[in-house]
Amino acid sequence: MLLLCTLLALAGSPALASRPLDSIVAVVNNDVIVHSELQAEIDLVLPELQARGTNIPSREVLEKQVLERLILKRLQVQQAEQLGIEVDEETLTEALNGIAARNGLSLEELRLTLEQNGVDFDNFREDTRSQILTSQLQQQAVMRNIRVSDAEVDRFLEQEADTLIQRREVKLQHILVALPDGPTASQVAAARSKAQGLLRRLRDGADFASIAAAQSDGRRALDGGDLGWFPMAEVPTLAVEASQTLAKGEVTDPIKSPSGFHLIKIADIKGDDPEPVRQTQARHILIRTNEMVSEDDARRRLEQLRLRILGGDDFATLARAHSDDTGTALKGGDLGWVDPGDTVPEFEEAMDALAPGEVSQPFRSPFGWHIVQVQERRQQDTTDELLRMKAEAALRQRKAEEATDIWLRQLRDEAYVDLRLDQGDY
Repeated sequence: MLLLCTLLALAGSPALASRPLDSIVAVVNNDVIVHSELQAEIDLVLPELQARGTNIPSREVLEKQVLERLILKRLQVQQAEQLGIEVDEETLTEALNGIAARNGLSLEELRLTLEQNGVDFDNFREDTRSQILTSQLQQQAVMRNIRVSDAEVDRFLEQEADTLIQRREVKLQHILVALPDGPTASQVAAARSKAQGLLRRLRDGADFASIAAAQSDGRRALDGGDLGWFPMAEVPTLAVEASQTLAKGEVTDPIKSPSGFHLIKIADIKGDDPEPVRQTQARHILIRTNEMVSEDDARRRLEQLRLRILGGDDFATLARAHSDDTGTALKGGDLGWVDPGDTVPEFEEAMDALAPGEVSQPFRSPFGWHIVQVQERRQQDTTDELLRMKAEAALRQRKAEEATDIWLRQLRDEAYVDLRLDQGDY
């Protein structure tokens, strides 16, 4: 009810009421964004802010931030169109069903829930399509260029191996710099400054228990701030993120709550070794689409090649002759042993559905059209190797986030964007 009231209040604000519904708010290259699109995006963003407990900014700030988000979306859609990347109805419906299932709902129940919270389902549907599209674009434009060296993996394991363990329990220590009820701005600033000073001492090597005993306003100060062991499902809310991500011995930045500023240390971790990973040995044939090869042409060529393979022709010979994947064609399409997450989701899903020896129907990924054959599967259960694989995946994700930010800034800087949000006719 609170969220719905917020949506209605914003929708009925004087600033909105005084503006023409579909005036142009931004020109993006050869395209435009109009006010109704901005309002629809705001209606999608507000529930996200509400769910995270984020304070909703002023209407002016919210509009500018959401418009910038819309501009980046539009630029990525334009880029995807240039590269021929599309999201068909089947893929979109499957994604929506997945969202509904993860929330314990049917697709119809998801629609009703969204609309009860003031979110238009058609807008949500198209936003989901846009997210899939941009994910595929980023996979093609950014992710495939990410490289992680053995030396980087070694350094990660030396410093952050604890973050790879499946955590069952964490031991926490706590320091509180308390605030009075209804604190003044100067009291908040003084408490924040004290907490930051204590954090500097801790990161310079000071003993946490000694600092807690002398400086903490928490109930367990005389115990060195020791809060004891917590199963992951029972970790206090303030410490949940730190308990999931920080390594043993690390301390959080100051966390503000109504009671004051908190410093939380991950004193120890109990966990399980990584579980064995199922690896797949596979080979594939790729046909890329371009001005000369349409989507239908690529699919038909692969259907014909698949029939030849089922009729007895050698997969490797056909891959060498027909595959557009120059990296694997000379090896007969051989991908080697593939770990979960090594390939794009569309490829992994098609591959995982096959039994050894089976050849897939043609399917599309951001790289083009494929057929894939699974040759063998095995369980990889060497802990050291599993840790290295997990470390590489963590580093790849970290690099991908940084590279995506850089790529998006370049995309934005190179585009023609004319902002009209503050113009008098809006």
